[in-house]
Amino acid sequence: MNRIPHRLAWPIVLALGVSACSEKATVPDSAEVGPNPVLPEPKTSIVPTVNPAKAVGWPEGQLPEPAEGLSVGVYANRLDHPRWLYVLPNGDVLVAESNAPEGSGGFSGIKGWIAGLIMDRAGAGVPSADRITLLRDVNDDGMVDLRTVFLDDLHSPFGMELVGNDLYVANTDALMKFPYRDGQTEITEPGTKVTDLPAGELNHHWTKNVIAGPEGERLYVTVGSNSNVGENGMAVEENRAAVLEVNPDTGDFRVFANGLRNPVGLAWQPQSGELWTTVNERDELGDHLVPDYMTAVHDGDFYGWPYSYWGQNLDPRVKPQRPELVETALEPDYALGAHTASLGLAFYDHDRMPQYRNGALVGQHGSWNRKIHSGYKVIFVPFENGEPAGPPQDVLAGFLSEDEEALGRPVGVAVANDGAILVADDVGNIIWRVVPDS
Repeated sequence: MNRIPHRLAWPIVLALGVSACSEKATVPDSAEVGPNPVLPEPKTSIVPTVNPAKAVGWPEGQLPEPAEGLSVGVYANRLDHPRWLYVLPNGDVLVAESNAPEGSGGFSGIKGWIAGLIMDRAGAGVPSADRITLLRDVNDDGMVDLRTVFLDDLHSPFGMELVGNDLYVANTDALMKFPYRDGQTEITEPGTKVTDLPAGELNHHWTKNVIAGPEGERLYVTVGSNSNVGENGMAVEENRAAVLEVNPDTGDFRVFANGLRNPVGLAWQPQSGELWTTVNERDELGDHLVPDYMTAVHDGDFYGWPYSYWGQNLDPRVKPQRPELVETALEPDYALGAHTASLGLAFYDHDRMPQYRNGALVGQHGSWNRKIHSGYKVIFVPFENGEPAGPPQDVLAGFLSEDEEALGRPVGVAVANDGAILVADDVGNIIWRVVPDS
C-alpha cells in the first residue's frame, strides 16, 4: 500500500467524521452514567469518528485539578509510560511501565494505518519499557526517596498481586510468579510461568490484570477481546473477553465470567466482598453508545459481548446472532459514560478521606471514538451496603487543555498505605498523589 505523506495524515483521518473538535469536553452527562443509562438508537457508518485528544504532556509547573478540599502533587515523574500501580504491604509502590507489544493490534491495511495514527496521537505509540519500577517514600513525607528497577525484561506487564511470598505479574502472554521478600528493592531470581494467557500475533486488547481471591487459593485474570465486535472471527476469542479463574498451584484455568469486551480494573468491594471490574465497551455505534461500565462479576455471568450490549440490546453488526446466549446476558451494575475508556479501579478503604470510604475510584483514560471528548479524569462513585449509591464525582480533572489537548491520561489508581490516592498518568509519565488540603 502506498504511504500517505505524514503531513497529510491527520487532516485525512480527522475528516473521517470529526466535526465537533472545537466543542469542549462536557460529557458524559447524567444520561450516560449510573445504573440506568439512556441508550439511543445505534448509529453505524462506513467511516468511524476518530478524535483522540492530541497528547502533548504537562507544561512545567502545571498540575491536574483536584476536587474541592484536596490537593495534588507529583509523587514520581520521568517514568516511561506508567500504566498500572500496586501497593505492597510495607508501603512500597510498584509501577508497571508498559505498552502494547509491537504489532499486536491485529489491524491491517488502511484500518491498521489509522489505528497506528490514533496511537501516536494519543501518546500510546511508544515502545514498551517492559519493566516494573519500585518507588519508596523513606521518611513518610509524601515524596519518593528511593527508586529502583524492581523487575526487568518482562513482556508488556500490567497487573501485579502479592500472595504470601509470591509476587504474580500478568504479562501480556503469561501469568508469572516471582519470589518476594519484604523490603527488597529488586528481584533478580528468574520467574516461574504459572500459565500461558491468550495472546499471539493477534493480541488486540493486550493488557492482562490479576487479583487474588480472599484466601489466595485462586487468582482472577482479565483478558480483553481480540476485536471490536468479533469481526476477526470467534475462533480467536477463545478464553477472551472474560475474567479467568486460575489455580496458581497447577496453572489450570477456566472462564469465570465472560461477554466482557475489555475488562481491565479488578477490585474486591469491601462491604459486599464481591469482585468488581471496569469494562471498555464496543466502538463505532455513535457518540453515546455503548457505555463503558463497572460491574460485580460472579461465576457464570455473561454480559453479552459481542452479540448484545447493556443486557440484551442486539448489536446490528454481529452476524450470525446467538439468541440462546443473548437471553442470558446481564445488565451491568453501573454505566461510566460512552467511550470514557474507564480502566483503573480501586475501592477506597482508608479513613484519611472519609468522604470516599468504600466507594470506587475509576481512572478514565479518555475517548477516541466520539466528537466531544469524554473521560480524561479520575472519578469517584459512592457505595452504600456494597452497591453504587449516587452520581459520579470528579476527583482529579484538568487532563485536557483549553485547546482540548491531552496534558495527561490517567490509567491505574491505587490507595497508598497512608490513605493518599495515587494515579498513573501514561502521557505525563507521572504518578500523581492526591491528599486532603489540611
